[in-house]
Amino acid sequence: MHALLTATSLLLLLAGTTHAAEDKLVLTGSSTVAPLVSELAKSFEKAHPGTRIDVQTGGSSRGVTDARTGVAHIGMVSRALKADEADLTASTIAMDGVAMIVHKTNPVQELTDAQIVAIYTGKTTNWKEVGGPDAAITVVNKAEGRSTLELFTAYTKVDVKAIKASIVIGDNAHGIKTVAGNPHAIGYVSIGTADYEATHGTAIKLLPLGGKAASVATVKDGTFPMSRPLNLVTKGAPTGLAKQFIDYARSAAAETAVKEQFFVPMTKPAT
Repeated sequence: MHALLTATSLLLLLAGTTHAAEDKLVLTGSSTVAPLVSELAKSFEKAHPGTRIDVQTGGSSRGVTDARTGVAHIGMVSRALKADEADLTASTIAMDGVAMIVHKTNPVQELTDAQIVAIYTGKTTNWKEVGGPDAAITVVNKAEGRSTLELFTAYTKVDVKAIKASIVIGDNAHGIKTVAGNPHAIGYVSIGTADYEATHGTAIKLLPLGGKAASVATVKDGTFPMSRPLNLVTKGAPTGLAKQFIDYARSAAAETAVKEQFFVPMTKPAT
């Protein structure tokens, strides 16, 4: 009898462990997507008692790798999937853009594409050369593996190895903090994140690009040149709890959170 009870207790324990594993989601990847997903996770957890969602950053490349290897149930990727990532399924939850940012006190109001390239390749090193103060330019660049860097180099057609960076940063928050703390810095970050920070007192300003204002409106109408999808990716089609969360993130219930993060909600398909 004792042996039977022990075996029964063990089976119940194992069953409980399996259930707990099924009620947990791990998402890793893009620091652009993470704040939005964290907010969505809170409301999803409230609607699904017993569910736990763990959100970790590390860049879009991590999101792709972790989704592929099973380290994460869902990868957060702030770009379109590449040709060699066809084994993954991308579910777009919002649209975003990437904007050039400078300190709020910088008198420069706009830079041409050629001027941006010259700054990032070290051909222009003083703000006075582009209508600013007589001060050396602090070039803030994204670390490799970040989708923001990939979008920037694709748009400017600058080879990563040609970039002459003064500071290399990881996530958007680090980039914004760096520029806000240095009147002579320039960087590029998520429009959603930058717009939110600028309207909440952070000392940065967003520069137009290609004659278009860096704003949610120009991302929404498709005219801003450095735009991108914000994706949740899975190994194959999403199933189970991962599918439930992705469906929620793409539903009308998530639109408020998307807008509060200054991203553009996706048009929802008819059901």
